Amino acid sequence: MSWFELLLIPLGFAVGAYGTLVGAGGGFVLVPVLLLVYPHETPAQLTSISLAVVFFNAISGSAAYARLKRIDYHTGLIFAAASIPGSIGGALFVGIVPRRAFDGMFGLILLCLAAYTVWAAGRPVTIRPPLRGRGVITRVMPGEAGEMHQYSYHLWQGIAYSSAVGFFASLLGIGGGVVHVPVMIALLRFPVHVAVATSHFVLAIVSASGTATHLWNGDLAGGDLVRVLLLAIGVVPGAQVGAQLTRRFKGPAIVRFLAVALAGLGARLVYTGIAA
Repeated sequence: MSWFELLLIPLGFAVGAYGTLVGAGGGFVLVPVLLLVYPHETPAQLTSISLAVVFFNAISGSAAYARLKRIDYHTGLIFAAASIPGSIGGALFVGIVPRRAFDGMFGLILLCLAAYTVWAAGRPVTIRPPLRGRGVITRVMPGEAGEMHQYSYHLWQGIAYSSAVGFFASLLGIGGGVVHVPVMIALLRFPVHVAVATSHFVLAIVSASGTATHLWNGDLAGGDLVRVLLLAIGVVPGAQVGAQLTRRFKGPAIVRFLAVALAGLGARLVYTGIAA
């Protein structure tokens, strides 16, 4: 281990705080940073590191959100069960993806997420009628000021979305929250604070299955475990800070900053993939 790698501790803190703040686990930030810091490592190595760190982040963040009573455990367990098979498949498939192709693919996905984030933030808020019919799940959760929120979603839609998110999140090492949170809010009609907290709970379970797969097939071993430990030292307290920040910060400024960061990292990785 080099002294340079001690910088992974403050990096982990930043990833934990921001990832928990937006309910995304931080993998969407950590993976592109690792791709730039370790240009000669394989995608399987870097995604295995990221998934393990996402696990520690999600466990810490979920504990904080549990204290705030924002997690919909019933829905979280359903979505996690739907995501686990895809998570295992993604962890196995990433080993055959060439590094150059991985950089370019990840960069394009980040650019698409940046565009989607800007588009979603600019949409007017509309009140939609409650869902009715077979396969509709209705839940009631407390709100920010103690009020109660009732929301409904189509069960099979949630399962289908979660299955796809599990595969691609594990393939990319991002945990999936950066996709799952917008899906839960925009398509499944969850309140924002419930979507963020429940996504973190799902991340804890799904990232555990992906990490276990990487440990089993040998992608995560040796010096990479040390890197995970250093990042985890920072990410655990960072996640606690991020959960508390959700009580103070509003969405628009965070969304704009997120879009800029995604676009910058995405453009850099696309360039790396083309120029390599």
